[in-house]
Amino acid sequence: MTTLTEPVITGDAPLARRNPVAKLGAALLFSLPLVATLDPLTPALGLAVELALLPLFGVRYRTLARRAWPLALAAAGIGVTMVLFAADRTGALLLDLGPFDITTGVVVTALGLILRVFAVALPGIIVFATTDPTDLADALVQNAKAPARFAIGALAAFRLVPLLGQEWQMLTLARRARGIDAGRNPVARLRLFGSTAFALLVGALRRGGRLAVAMDARGFDSGAPRTYARTQIFGGADWALLVGAGVLSAAALTTSVLAGLFRPIIG
Repeated sequence: MTTLTEPVITGDAPLARRNPVAKLGAALLFSLPLVATLDPLTPALGLAVELALLPLFGVRYRTLARRAWPLALAAAGIGVTMVLFAADRTGALLLDLGPFDITTGVVVTALGLILRVFAVALPGIIVFATTDPTDLADALVQNAKAPARFAIGALAAFRLVPLLGQEWQMLTLARRARGIDAGRNPVARLRLFGSTAFALLVGALRRGGRLAVAMDARGFDSGAPRTYARTQIFGGADWALLVGAGVLSAAALTTSVLAGLFRPIIG
């Protein structure tokens, strides 16, 4: 869990040095328009741009693959779901699996969804991989004018994510020491998983309540102006990053629209 949440701090990468709010805004500007598209071309173009700009953030492709493995699971789930429940069965028949016909229409739809998942999620992964959580919280308060209670609370929650994995392991070992083990029974395993998850949820809620009381005691909800230990500067390079993200996103959408217009003519 720690490997997936700790940032990759690189001082030499030009885009990694940008303001955290600028990086987060650029990720939103670039990825959100991709949600409105249905064809696979637009997210494919967006994904190509993201992978091409990855060295400028100082993130290695191996590191990105290690952090993005949950997306591969999501892509596999999307592929299976589309094969089983896709309404569009048009196009040429590629494979006959009894009641399930895999056609070109199913493949194109599934490919578009899978590419969209990667294209929308990767900018966020890159941003959080190259941003210190404390700097992000400071930038949200100073530059985005977010409430300090929200920003610091989100920072604390992010810092506590690795603790959930440790607590899950402790709960599992404690129950095993008491003789509570599912063995090879799948039903018992499912029941034990549910009870462990509930215990973890109860502990997280209690910790969140204590954190909220501690923050109120320190005046985070008083409305009084607060001082900052580290100043976050939002400069011209940060504005250029936002503008560049918007231009690249518009270019990908325009290319997709033009390809859709000329496809019937070429066909």
